[in-house]
Amino acid sequence: MDLQKNRDQVLEDVRTASIKAHRNPEDVHVIAVTKYVDSEVASALMDTGLSHIAENRVDKFLDKYEALKEKKLTWHLIGSLQRRKVKSVINLVDYFHALDSVSLAEEIQKRADHPIKCFLQVNISGEESKHGFSISEIPQIIENISQLDKVQLVGLMTMAPLGASEETIREIFHQANQLRKTLKSENRKNMPFTELSIGMSGDYRIAIQEGATFIRIGSSFFK
Repeated sequence: MDLQKNRDQVLEDVRTASIKAHRNPEDVHVIAVTKYVDSEVASALMDTGLSHIAENRVDKFLDKYEALKEKKLTWHLIGSLQRRKVKSVINLVDYFHALDSVSLAEEIQKRADHPIKCFLQVNISGEESKHGFSISEIPQIIENISQLDKVQLVGLMTMAPLGASEETIREIFHQANQLRKTLKSENRKNMPFTELSIGMSGDYRIAIQEGATFIRIGSSFFK
């Protein structure tokens, strides 16, 4: 496993995809998802020149944070978060990508000691196995969260179905970006909606073409 080579290849692919989409590669932030490796390997990967790191479980996040906290990293929690675990982790998180209920937002409001940058998780594909709000729920959710000053809605996060066709993936990502643009245009306080968290190792090139500002890369770094 050549971490430097893998990192260089991902960043070159991001640069190529960005230029093809007439975008600045610097506008696409690469998040290293380290859930399948230990802290030692995660540390070595970040030493190749990456600065964004993500975990999807609270216990793994806390382990990695403790081991790597001396490094200047931006920390992302990308998986579902149970309300009872909010207080143990939320003030260590730079970005939370899976805000999927109003009750979770209220718990974050209660436990956070500063505004937390959150992505609303949207289930555009309609898969029952996926968390997140349907598009039709979003207006009411926005109203319900609007009074919570510790919950800053920076953008949307969604995932395409596993094994979906390129056409389906592209349509889901496109819908997410159109919704983000609509929400951004409303200029609501504490809800900038400037960011779009879409794309993983298998579909990040499509995600870049459809407006991703954060892509979540795991397996491509560790092959």
